[in-house]
Amino acid sequence: MFTGIVTELGTVVALERTADAARLTVRSPAVLAGVRLGDSIAVDGCCLTVAAHDGETWTADLMAETLDRTTLGDLRPGDVVDLEPALAVGDRLGGHIVQGHVDGVGTVLARTPGERWDVVEISLPADLARYVVAKGSIAVDGVSLTVVAAGEASFTVSLIPETLARTTLGTRAVGDTVNLETDVLARHVERLLAAGVLPAAQPVEVAR
Repeated sequence: MFTGIVTELGTVVALERTADAARLTVRSPAVLAGVRLGDSIAVDGCCLTVAAHDGETWTADLMAETLDRTTLGDLRPGDVVDLEPALAVGDRLGGHIVQGHVDGVGTVLARTPGERWDVVEISLPADLARYVVAKGSIAVDGVSLTVVAAGEASFTVSLIPETLARTTLGTRAVGDTVNLETDVLARHVERLLAAGVLPAAQPVEVAR
C-alpha cells in the first residue's frame, strides 16, 4: 500500500520489451535505501516488485496487464518517473490510501498557471467518472491529489509549488498521458451496495 507522496524522481535506464511483457530498469538510489528483493515500489502510480537491484538501479517485470492499463509501456531511457516505496507499518499516511493498481489512463487537456500553483484538467474514462467527486481523492501518476471539480469526461486538480517541484506533474504538458487510480473505498462501497451487503440509503423524513 502507498500514500501518494512521491519520495524520489527516478530516471528510466532501460525498458526491454518481449512479446507480451517487459523489464523496466530505473535509477533511484534514495528509494533503494533499505529495499530488499521482492519489495514493492510504485512507479508513476503503478505497484511493481523489485526483481533485482545494485544499490543504484533496480529492475521490475511488467506483465501484459500492466502494459495494457498503464503508461509504463511508453517509457524510454532518460524519462523521469515518480517513485514511492511501499508504506511501512507506523508510517504517516500523508496522502490517501493508494494501492498502486492503476484504473485507467487520462490525458492532460488543459493547464492554467496561477500565481503560485497550476490548475490542470485531465480527461476521465467514462467508467471511472462515478468514483471521482469534488473534494475527493485521486492519484495521478502516483501523486495523491484533491479533486477540485469533477465532470463526466474530465476533472481538475490544483498543483501546489511542492507538487510542481517534486513530481513529474510539474512538467506534464497538454497531450501527455497519466496513470489514474480512483478512491478504493468508493469502489468497495459500490460493490457492497450492488451485492446487497450494505443497505441502500433511505429517505429521511423531516419533522415539521
